[in-house]
Amino acid sequence: MKTKLIFLSFCFLLISGIGFAQKKKAPKSIISDGVAIKKYHSKAELDRMAKGELLVLYVERIESLVKLMPYIAFATKPGVTMSTLGIPNDNDNRKALDDQFEATDEFLESTSEFQKRILPYSDTNNLVSAIIFYEETLKSLHEYSQFH
Repeated sequence: MKTKLIFLSFCFLLISGIGFAQKKKAPKSIISDGVAIKKYHSKAELDRMAKGELLVLYVERIESLVKLMPYIAFATKPGVTMSTLGIPNDNDNRKALDDQFEATDEFLESTSEFQKRILPYSDTNNLVSAIIFYEETLKSLHEYSQFH
């Protein structure tokens, strides 16, 4: 009886391991969930913010655009996968997408470090203008998806 219980437990672990192993090959979203920004701001709102808050918003908008822009020919919102688009979900394509995500993360890390060091020297009015521009660009990308 004890042997059967151990054998069944072992079989259950093997089956569950296989089930989780297959999930790794599930299609990935081309656009990450972290691409969306929580709020768009008016110029008046931005003018009332401290420079430190503006710097955070500026970096967030850059990250959103960098993670979204290369993929607008496919989609402008998270959740679209290679399979959704008819792209084969094979090892080569998954690796290419993983490599792209890794390169994007490295670029964003480098850019973020640079911005944290240099941006505090920027003019506050220029930061406000840039944030408004980035937010308008993001709004336009969401409207762009309505045209196809």
